[in-house]
Amino acid sequence: MTTPQPEPAGPLGGLLAEIAAPVARILDRALSGADVTAEEAEVLLRASGRELLATMAVADGLRAEAVGNVVTYVVNRNINFTNVCIKGCGFCAFSRDFREEEGYFLPEEEVVRRAREARDLGATEICVQAGLPPKMDGDFYIRLTRVLKEAVPEIHIHGFSPEEVLYGVIRSGRSIREYLAELRAAGVGSLPGTAAEILDDEVRDRIAPGRIRTAQWIEVITTAHELGIPTTSTMMFGHVETAAHQARHLVLLRDLQRRSGGFTEFVPLSFVHTEAPMWRKQLIPGLRAGPTGAEVFRLHAAARIVLNRAIPNLQVSWVKEGPRLGQLLLAAGANDLGGTLINESISTAAGAGFGQLVPPMEMRRLIWDAGRIPAERSTTYRIRRVFEDEATDHPEALDVAAQEAGRFGSYHQLIKMDRYRYRHPRPSAQGAPRS
Repeated sequence: MTTPQPEPAGPLGGLLAEIAAPVARILDRALSGADVTAEEAEVLLRASGRELLATMAVADGLRAEAVGNVVTYVVNRNINFTNVCIKGCGFCAFSRDFREEEGYFLPEEEVVRRAREARDLGATEICVQAGLPPKMDGDFYIRLTRVLKEAVPEIHIHGFSPEEVLYGVIRSGRSIREYLAELRAAGVGSLPGTAAEILDDEVRDRIAPGRIRTAQWIEVITTAHELGIPTTSTMMFGHVETAAHQARHLVLLRDLQRRSGGFTEFVPLSFVHTEAPMWRKQLIPGLRAGPTGAEVFRLHAAARIVLNRAIPNLQVSWVKEGPRLGQLLLAAGANDLGGTLINESISTAAGAGFGQLVPPMEMRRLIWDAGRIPAERSTTYRIRRVFEDEATDHPEALDVAAQEAGRFGSYHQLIKMDRYRYRHPRPSAQGAPRS
């Protein structure tokens, strides 16, 4: 006996009538405003063919209702001040052991110089993340934040992942709450919600044993929210996790958001396998070579459907997906293209092939070409400028600087520079590792 098809209302009703009943029922419930369960999300995360196209169409419709046709971006710069790290995560090609010649540590004056240059080129944010250097002074993150805020008070400091916060906590002997409060007082405006990978300890033990635990990640994030520090939320996918893991991760983030309300956006991050140690050395049975294209579309669309009412901003990582695929993902529920970045290093080290910078004019061109309206935003999604007319668009400081070959250097150049070579812990008078 054939299961009767649902009869959804609205412009998508005809589309849903043509697909498999289980998927149609889930999408119809999502369109009606009901929460999608983890089990239902798993069904969507396995969709293909017409069912995938319908899932993307529903995600796009929900996006239009939630945030409209504006697509945002932020002008920012990454400052990864060291690649030396005590952890040996299997997916990370960025980090180096302190004994390796390619370990670097940027001195405070160089970090400040990069922040000032970013501000002068129109950036409103610097994203400060790095490795976990051995024997780091526990106050180093706090002190670096204070120095940056004193030098460039108008810049938003988006700094220090939950993994870094926990390391500062351990090195300083403070509680998580005390440490976060001091970071906030020093000038941190928001935290990257990275180090999440998949929020399941069984998966984490396979790809990065010794990394921050799921409960610890949640504690850092929720405590930050309680203190008024917003954070992003992320997922790294396409390695050993299953659709069930992905689904539970999304629902967990939705539940956290309803408790604390501090997530500014969700950012899916494809696993870049090329230079990842666990791929090169074939360390993990069943490891995938990153997600397929269909999986990337499934994850973004399912994320919009699961998180839509809780976390309305869905960001595309052009670093992971490339600008062109990123543009297409705007039709699968996404409404943000992330940042200009200027010095993206971590994905570049892993083998991502899409460069370290997308200038603002190129961001806007991609958005207009997708039939949407570009807008520059702040870190916390306050709209700074809306660009209505493509015909009157013109280059600004960062667009011009982006044309200068070698202006910002590259990660591969940086790790060869002797003047930034990491010197193993000889604390300076201020307690920071010398570099």
